[in-house]
Amino acid sequence: MEERISVAVLFGGQSSEHEVSRVSAQSVIENIDKDKYDVHMIGITKAGEWLRFEGDIKLIGTGEWETAARARLLSTDGNSTGTAPSCSDLVSIRAKDGTKKAVDVVFPVLHGPNGEDGSVQGLLQLAGVPYVGCNILASAAGMDKEFSKLVFANEGIPQAGAVKVMRQEIEGSIDVIISKINERIGWPCFIKPANAGSSVGVSKVKRPEDLKEALLQASKYDTKILIEEFIDGRELECAVLGNDNPIASTVGEVIPCNEFYDYNAKYIDGKSETIIPADIEPQIMESIRDYAVRAFKALGCSGLSRVDFFVQRGTNRIILNEINTMPGFTSISMYAKLWDASGIPYKELVTRLIDLAVEKYEQSVRSYERK
Repeated sequence: MEERISVAVLFGGQSSEHEVSRVSAQSVIENIDKDKYDVHMIGITKAGEWLRFEGDIKLIGTGEWETAARARLLSTDGNSTGTAPSCSDLVSIRAKDGTKKAVDVVFPVLHGPNGEDGSVQGLLQLAGVPYVGCNILASAAGMDKEFSKLVFANEGIPQAGAVKVMRQEIEGSIDVIISKINERIGWPCFIKPANAGSSVGVSKVKRPEDLKEALLQASKYDTKILIEEFIDGRELECAVLGNDNPIASTVGEVIPCNEFYDYNAKYIDGKSETIIPADIEPQIMESIRDYAVRAFKALGCSGLSRVDFFVQRGTNRIILNEINTMPGFTSISMYAKLWDASGIPYKELVTRLIDLAVEKYEQSVRSYERK
């Protein structure tokens, strides 16, 4: 009988996308192939504590998991808080006979800083454990919108114009910032934290007098802010899967219920629409799929990413918006829906991602051994 593979699913985290991560992780755990995998759940609280959880999966999405974890679990050293005392304990499981065994794969279903930005990936790499998703460099580069823009520009992928602003510049240099916007990108424009996701802290600014407030809002989430050119376009998304030879899904369109696809439109209002496949000309779809794979390779991604685009109205010009190295992963999230429409259902998608994690790890080990 084939030995079952142990998979640790990480969820929560200290970012502003903590709640989104919990919902994504619940969906992964509910849909993972239980005949093939033994699943171990590890939640990270907003305070940064790592807690093992063995309760009802539905409590992850509601946030009640934390109370249940504290009540039920003991860490290996008998500490009643249930916190994991060391890196090795975080990525190990305890068998019924009391022996410890490293988990085979970790699936870090974490969104945003301190989870999707290379920090947890570095921890897992130091621990020598295979993990789903991009490596340290690709995760960090994908999270930083300014840096990823530089990489994509070098690859020749069209993007919107942007102005970078640091938090300390807001109070004393607002007139200078307004002049840069007038010269480079014009109005309206979008204000974004450089290192955040799920449209957290994003604002659309239509006039100079509203700029400072929007910058201050974005600065709550990062010290670096991007001011991006407004593109009057349709919002299209493409999913990428693989390691050295990645493949692209079909392309889907998002029709936001609000003025733009903000946090409420994505997760709260429930009125935004998705069209899969998007009603676009075949050559536009193929160009988007090609750009998505090129962006994935340019950053050195592995496992998965979702790449978001605009198609400008009137010109059909394709413009890359951003890449997400650990996109939302519920059964109704675009990443999963795009692959389902492309012939890979959710459960198979999770299995493929775990296989890709093991493949990536084995390749890295062989490379090290050759040195």
